[in-house]
Amino acid sequence: MKIYLVAGELSGDILGVGLMRALKARHPEVQFRGIGGPRMIAEGLDSRYPLETLAVMGLVEVLKHLPGLIRVRRHLKRDALAWQPDAMVGIDAPDFNLGLERQLRAAGIATAHYVSPSVWAWRQGRVKGIARSVDAMLTLLPFEAAFYARHRVPVAFVGHPLADELPLANDRLAARHALGLDAERPVLAILPGSRGNEIRFLGATFLAAAERLMASVDGLQLVIPAATAARRGELETLLAEHPQLTGRVTLLDGRSREAMIASDAVLLASGTAALEAMLCHRPMVVAYKMAPATHWLARHMVKTEWISLPNLIARESLVPELIQHAATPQAIAAALTQWLDDDTARQAMESRFAALHATLQRGASERAAEAVLAVAARRPRSNEPAESSESGQASTSSEDTLGAVSYGGSDKKDEGQGDRQ
Repeated sequence: MKIYLVAGELSGDILGVGLMRALKARHPEVQFRGIGGPRMIAEGLDSRYPLETLAVMGLVEVLKHLPGLIRVRRHLKRDALAWQPDAMVGIDAPDFNLGLERQLRAAGIATAHYVSPSVWAWRQGRVKGIARSVDAMLTLLPFEAAFYARHRVPVAFVGHPLADELPLANDRLAARHALGLDAERPVLAILPGSRGNEIRFLGATFLAAAERLMASVDGLQLVIPAATAARRGELETLLAEHPQLTGRVTLLDGRSREAMIASDAVLLASGTAALEAMLCHRPMVVAYKMAPATHWLARHMVKTEWISLPNLIARESLVPELIQHAATPQAIAAALTQWLDDDTARQAMESRFAALHATLQRGASERAAEAVLAVAARRPRSNEPAESSESGQASTSSEDTLGAVSYGGSDKKDEGQGDRQ
């Protein structure tokens, strides 16, 4: 068996190595080729280019590197067609991988895409191109699978690797001890983001909210993980402008997960951190600010009721979302008070998050491997696309279920998620 894998960044390298190990467990002789990082290469991938080749961010940077990226994709297409893999799997990097997947699928090679782009949130018309590109979309989250099911794109909800990594039970007291925090006093974890712009737009607002809470919540401890050395320097500069917090803040280098587990509540910027806080079972308030022009565009382009992953997964407003002008220190402090002052509300949310955690803890790498093998077994090998490849349409009868790939999840629990969507 031969599988062509193309990962575009370090997160894809982590997903890719898990998929490779799961495929090896089923087919010890499997060979891998494509693009990957150090983990995938150590697992046996013959990487045709360095991982960094595709790790280009920002419109200007992409335009500058576009001719080179086009050359790389053409070479990968020729390389894959010459090697004739049983399947090609693009891991994230949708702008690059979906085009390559479409070309290889038209040439008769089975294709799957691991990690859905945010097509459910904006530019939903892209789903038609996705249907022409893949024999299966492998999603990490159930609401993504429901979206593809409604658009009749073969889909497998495989679960989230982070949910597999984090235990269903965690130890708040042990985390506080490890961070040098008082076990008996309340703790607020503050995560203003990993990007410079996020610190610039949110840092001062988050610290002003913390000042308000320090005045109203007895003995409150603040812990702030810095994602990088640069972010730490920016946070230290901001803290110097808030002398009321001097001596009341534990500033960490990384260790965001420990900080969240140690906390009673979390204040964070919208993003993957919200999912991690949910998987640590900690109540949270999500806030976000951006440049006015960016916010105006987002309001007109994004078509989703919520922006935070906990609310999107639950399909209801579990956690407060304070965006742009609504993200004031007063509003943030008021929203956090319910978690810090009300033990019953906090414990109920922790239980709800633990239940959501269980729905995502499915053995993502193993399920992804099952879906890839099902696609490889089902897809005819020829120089012509399969009959349904251009339309992306297929019957929902049992004969058209691709093993672990289906229309809206692989068991009844998943179908319930689709119904709520």
